[in-house]
Amino acid sequence: MGLTSKVVLAVVAASAVALFAATVWLWPRLARRSAAAVTGRVGLLLATQLMLFASVGLAANNAFLFYGSWADLFGQKQELGVVSDHTDGGPGSRNMTRIGTQRPDVPGGGVPTAGGRIDKVVVSGRLSGIESPAYVYLPPEYFRSEYAKRTFPAVVVLTGYPGTAENLLKGLRYPQTAHERVKAGKAQPMILVMLRPTVAPPRDTECVDIPKGPQTETFFAKDLPEAISQSYRVGKQARNWGIIGNSTGGYCALKIGLHHPDRYAASAGLSAYYKAAEDPTTGDLFHGRQELRDRADLMWTLENRPPSGGSFLVTTSRQGEGNLRSTMRFIDKVKAPAQVSSIVLDSGGHNFTTWRREIPPALEWLSGRLSAQ
Repeated sequence: MGLTSKVVLAVVAASAVALFAATVWLWPRLARRSAAAVTGRVGLLLATQLMLFASVGLAANNAFLFYGSWADLFGQKQELGVVSDHTDGGPGSRNMTRIGTQRPDVPGGGVPTAGGRIDKVVVSGRLSGIESPAYVYLPPEYFRSEYAKRTFPAVVVLTGYPGTAENLLKGLRYPQTAHERVKAGKAQPMILVMLRPTVAPPRDTECVDIPKGPQTETFFAKDLPEAISQSYRVGKQARNWGIIGNSTGGYCALKIGLHHPDRYAASAGLSAYYKAAEDPTTGDLFHGRQELRDRADLMWTLENRPPSGGSFLVTTSRQGEGNLRSTMRFIDKVKAPAQVSSIVLDSGGHNFTTWRREIPPALEWLSGRLSAQ
């Protein structure tokens, strides 16, 4: 059974209750001072505490989807089997392979023309050499005859670290929100390309090109848009592409958009930070090269590089977020021809609850800055 299974949570919670009841029932019998009695008391207490903590941990993980599987929890890389499609006209280029499909959790999700479709794919970077799984949400309009000759704008959606792509489907509900915004007339139909920025797990590459290491920036700036454009009806111009993410994914989105306005016209960072982290999870990102460290600092880039184009959206809150001051600095430093917008909540922490409040207006903002042609 999977880590996020409700059955697993129920079994662990029931075990905690049973152990608590057993402790209360057996405690009088274990009140003696013998070695066996002491060992029994210690064992019951430890087992009860362990099940209690496991129950709380599983409940929290199910709510916020920090980890999507046991392998993800224990830092094990999961190798994906690859099955190529050759007969149904589906995605199948040398840069991307579809390995499965699933129905979106929306009304009519079983019929593509009503609810759209989610493809599970593997993207193989031609320039970076990186291979990464992703989910591609295709809106219902993609399958309707009146849109058969139309291209669609695409938005790359990134998780935080060490999140999983499933977080974007289950916890943050991007496909459902996009579907609702279109039905409400608030946004245009867009293709969502959902994945985590951790393309070389378990290492956090901070979306930079590491000397003699993973070329993550190249993957997101060049390989990913190329692969998607070859496989789906997506335009190849910057005005056709946006990128959004939360936390580490938010930093990545802003960084990629700032450095590559020729590829992404709009970039949104939810609860983003503005300088590459350097800690045990990242390893040595820059190999002593200060120019690379500076380039990964968004404030330094805004201060020292000529203004670039593109539109940026940043989010924070007056209470609960630690990035309020740095977000205000980022806003002040963005100069024309670039444009910057913001969402500032009165309160909201660094969590899924806050991001679910920001995603609907963020998707509307992206929709208003992207073109289908």
